[in-house]
Amino acid sequence: MDSIPLQEVPQAAQEAKRRLHNQRLRRFKSNIPLIIMFAPIVLYFLIFKYAPMGGLIIAFKDYNFFDGILHSPWVGLHFFETLLQDPRTLEIIRNTFVLSILSIVFGFPVPIVLAILLNEVRSMPFKRTVQTIVYMPHFLSWVIISMMIMTLFSLENGMINNAVKMIFGEPYAFMYHNFSWVAVFVGSGIWKDMGFNAIIFLAALTTIDPSLYEAANMDGATKARQIWHITLPGIRSTIILLLILSMGRVMEVGFDQVYMLQNANVNEIADVISTYIFRIGLQGAQFSLTTAMGLFESLVALVLVVSANYIARRFNEGLW
Repeated sequence: MDSIPLQEVPQAAQEAKRRLHNQRLRRFKSNIPLIIMFAPIVLYFLIFKYAPMGGLIIAFKDYNFFDGILHSPWVGLHFFETLLQDPRTLEIIRNTFVLSILSIVFGFPVPIVLAILLNEVRSMPFKRTVQTIVYMPHFLSWVIISMMIMTLFSLENGMINNAVKMIFGEPYAFMYHNFSWVAVFVGSGIWKDMGFNAIIFLAALTTIDPSLYEAANMDGATKARQIWHITLPGIRSTIILLLILSMGRVMEVGFDQVYMLQNANVNEIADVISTYIFRIGLQGAQFSLTTAMGLFESLVALVLVVSANYIARRFNEGLW
């Protein structure tokens, strides 16, 4: 066996490094259009998501406009202690958690079911019509939707209460009782977002091999069996991914929806972290206190996401 001269080894190594460098350079140049497209997204997150995190220091300072963020006096964990000592804090956290969990429990399966049903439709005109109808509410603001809800459930002239009066003789104040308000809140959120969220699952359904359905059909599997054994396992990774991301929003009930639907009669259940921050922080100018509440909310969301991902990893479906 011929041996390679020692003086040729460094030259061969340099040549290999040169080829690797040229390969990486060609790959970089070929990806320049994708990098340019991705750059605005990176800038968005850096400017609007990561840079504002520096303001969390306000939670540990007695912030005032005159001294600014850097020169306001340090108070350590004073505002966290204030939150823990306030009996209203626990109620606000409970309301946020309850409304979010109910929205996930009742709302998360709806887009999955809707996507599966639309995927089974064979009439394209009918399918497109239904898709357009269920997508439309997502593009309406909560100002418009809340007005529609108030009109439907109005105590005097609402369409729903007109039917209730015909059946039971007396109207029911849906928007002024805790249980019915929560039902309207959860239902309106499902109705608004189910069509748009179904797009993700419809896209996931297109990746399933059609031959699996053909084989199952030849074996005599019913449509329900095909959905249970082929469709749902085929989109399992997408379901788990979105569920993990949903857990990160458990403590983040949308401000617009709650603020537009709440009233003084249901503040016991409708006052959540986002409305608390608006009322106490912006209107009451207690920025340090509400920043501490926001930091607490973010830490809880982080714990929930990490925990959900840890559980998903046990089934080989984790994000990281």
